[in-house]
Amino acid sequence: MKIKLLAIGKTDHKQLSLLIDEYQNRLKHYIKFEIDIIPDIKNVKNLSELQQKEKEGELILKKLQNTDFLVLLDDKGKQFTSIEFSKYLQKKMNAGLKQLVLVIGGPYGFSNAVYQKSQGKISLSKMTFSHQMIRLFVVEQIYRGFTILKNEPYHHE
Repeated sequence: MKIKLLAIGKTDHKQLSLLIDEYQNRLKHYIKFEIDIIPDIKNVKNLSELQQKEKEGELILKKLQNTDFLVLLDDKGKQFTSIEFSKYLQKKMNAGLKQLVLVIGGPYGFSNAVYQKSQGKISLSKMTFSHQMIRLFVVEQIYRGFTILKNEPYHHE
């Protein structure tokens, strides 16, 4: 299985980028992983929230393959402990998925078309975080999940 993280807009903060790169590098020992950044939409000031979600949704859907298992990072999604998330990853690998795609949407969330295409939603917290910080949290949690599955001493209960 391969895991892809799709996100709208580049990471502006150098320190966040360095940390994301650090965990992305660590993940190479466990699984094929990539981050695919969809460029910010231009002239958003002229668009309503709905129009912006629709445009972002079109870009997200264009990045998907028919065999992808699409999971949205959404505040209304299922919450996991780190151990539960590691079991979730194991279950997806056992299911023989070709690619698990996790998506971080734009500032207003996802279009209806993206919600309809999705096969699950995960919430990292009931709190709101910047979309750039969520990238780091997701990559770190995927890494943590694999260290749990391998019984490595990164995670402590």
